[in-house]
Amino acid sequence: MTAKQYLRQAYRLNELINSDLKELEQLKELATSVSSPNLSGMPSSGSRKDEAPFVRAIEKIIDLEKYINTEIDRFVDLKREIRTVIFQVQDNNQKLCLKLRYMQFLKWESVAEEMKLSLKQVHRIHGDALQAVQKILPYDTK
Repeated sequence: MTAKQYLRQAYRLNELINSDLKELEQLKELATSVSSPNLSGMPSSGSRKDEAPFVRAIEKIIDLEKYINTEIDRFVDLKREIRTVIFQVQDNNQKLCLKLRYMQFLKWESVAEEMKLSLKQVHRIHGDALQAVQKILPYDTK
């Protein structure tokens, strides 16, 4: 795994969590919507359920919430691990660049603005920082 792939793991996991949160909201909307009654006058099928229709949706919501909480725990642990690697970089400009990009998930333009440098300078610093991180990474991530 390259230094860039290693550092981008938190961003991807964050995006997955956000996607799961959107799915959770959709499930909650479905669970709170009212199903239409049978107005046809015809009896429903003989396999009538004893539980309300929203119970199944609530079970799915609870399962998804547990899964999201597990992913959030993993995300926090991963960010802590990445932060530890970033803080081993000696150069403060490189460290700041990495932190803004991979911990705060800023776009390049915002990183340059925060660092009060040109985009070209930020990209050069980033390249040097990735080389520094590659030397720091544990053997099994290389």
